[in-house]
Amino acid sequence: MIGLVRQGGPVLRLLQSRSAIPLIMVCITAILVIVPLLRIVQISLTPDGLEAWTDVTNSRLSTNLLWKPITNTMILGACVATGCLLLGGFLAWLVVLTDVPFRRFLGILSTLPFMIPSFAAALAWGTLFRNDRLGGQLGYFAANGVSIPDWLAWGLFPTLIVLVAHYYSLAYTMIAAALSSVSADLVESAEMAGAKKSRILFGIILPVVTPALVAGGMLTFAGAVSNFAAPALLGAPVRMQTLSTRIYGMVQTGNIERGYVLALILILAAAALLFFSDRLVSGRKAFTTVTGKGARTKRFALGLWRWPLFAAAVILGMMTTVIPVLVLFASSMAEQSSGLFSNWTLHFWIGPAGTDLAQGQAGIFRDPILIGSIMTTIRLGLTVACTTMLVGLLIAHTIVRYKGTFLGNTLSQLAFLPLFIPSIAMAAAYIAMYGTSIGPIPALYGTFTLLVLAATANLMPYAVQSGRAVLSQISSDIEESARMTGAGPIRRMTEIVLPLAVRGILAGGILVFIKIVRDLSLVVLLFSSTTPVLSMMAFNYAGLGFMQFANAITLVILAICLVASALVYLLQNKIQGWKSA
Repeated sequence: MIGLVRQGGPVLRLLQSRSAIPLIMVCITAILVIVPLLRIVQISLTPDGLEAWTDVTNSRLSTNLLWKPITNTMILGACVATGCLLLGGFLAWLVVLTDVPFRRFLGILSTLPFMIPSFAAALAWGTLFRNDRLGGQLGYFAANGVSIPDWLAWGLFPTLIVLVAHYYSLAYTMIAAALSSVSADLVESAEMAGAKKSRILFGIILPVVTPALVAGGMLTFAGAVSNFAAPALLGAPVRMQTLSTRIYGMVQTGNIERGYVLALILILAAAALLFFSDRLVSGRKAFTTVTGKGARTKRFALGLWRWPLFAAAVILGMMTTVIPVLVLFASSMAEQSSGLFSNWTLHFWIGPAGTDLAQGQAGIFRDPILIGSIMTTIRLGLTVACTTMLVGLLIAHTIVRYKGTFLGNTLSQLAFLPLFIPSIAMAAAYIAMYGTSIGPIPALYGTFTLLVLAATANLMPYAVQSGRAVLSQISSDIEESARMTGAGPIRRMTEIVLPLAVRGILAGGILVFIKIVRDLSLVVLLFSSTTPVLSMMAFNYAGLGFMQFANAITLVILAICLVASALVYLLQNKIQGWKSA
């Protein structure tokens, strides 16, 4: 081998060839994404794994292991997608195509729910509607004499409401972007030709936004079927299982092979849905070329309905953003759920240990474990943001510079593969890969390193997309000139690409930071006593019935996310100013 390298053998020629960099990046991406998945497949094909396939799909246990969870999962997905399209479509129509007052305010209000952790809304729902079925503290309404039926407190219905409230802003964003491309010229031409509003809606507007409706529906469907927090907090206590909660239960109880089989089924289901969405949208290209992009948007006059529809949109936004946060805050200050808005105390925040409240537990800012979890969460967010953006930038740079080549196209497909893998399934894959030692690599289960690796792989598509958006604005001539003067790839990256792309990289990094800080689906399987993170601490406290602590911790997570979101906003303004300079 040494001789081959010294004499200009194939290894040296490969390293010096134009294919070296994309090949290296393909290998890195495969190690992060493909290898853990192959490890799950390998385990599922062992004798124990094959037995697990039988247990899950065709045994007396399969009803509870697979068929009931997958039925609940599909019902949730279909209902959530429908609800999100209705709410998101209504708000997008109102903001983009009507003369409703304060459109910009409504647009901002409509995007906020997706920034709030999904378990925040679930905790707020439990704080208000929890009944006496499971014991422990009652919710506000039950504690004040209101009879809350089981179907309203637990199970499928509240989970559905919480997930719709969380994901409808995603549908709004996609539909609003599509509606903004509807040409005013075509709408006005149709009006001049005598077309009725219903004809304009079904003949012009809907064909244009059909791809966005399909994509928004499929993405909200995929998000709902892979969500762990809401069904775990509102459904699992009454044995309403979904695939994600069943995977968690199997892994936690030591039924590893069954958990991996369920993870593979969830991956295949999510991948099939997203693939179907992509093919359906790409097959309807005619819809996007009916009008082209108009220079202006036709807004329909609402007349007497302007203010009532504005009030309806504000109420919807308040119900899904402001009210849950207020409920969480009030609960974190209340001694009992019956006095949610009276007899407030700061004990659950800064109270000392050994008092009569909360069974003698100290407030979250006096608990060393919780203080440590705050530090660990922030450290995890910063570390994952750095690693993900570094890997994402390198991959994006390779994709942009080697666009059209076989390796470049392969790398582009691999980089976005994690979008097809639900977070909890990605966590299961990393447990399968690194749960035991591999040669000189020790077992990483329960370590901070495993959390960083899994999160980097899971969030890589967002970093790659952010990197591509920035790098597409940097001319390759600059790098080519540096290369001709003898600058190597590392020097070109550090002295040319990074300085020019630093603002976009920082914005993308903060977005990655927000996602990992609020995430529960990924960390729920990788959490351990040595890696306490805030989302898992809130989940554990909610499971133990200490709702005030759980809600207070959730508010801390929300505060961290809002600060980071403000930084994103400021950075985006700076980036826009730089682009227009």
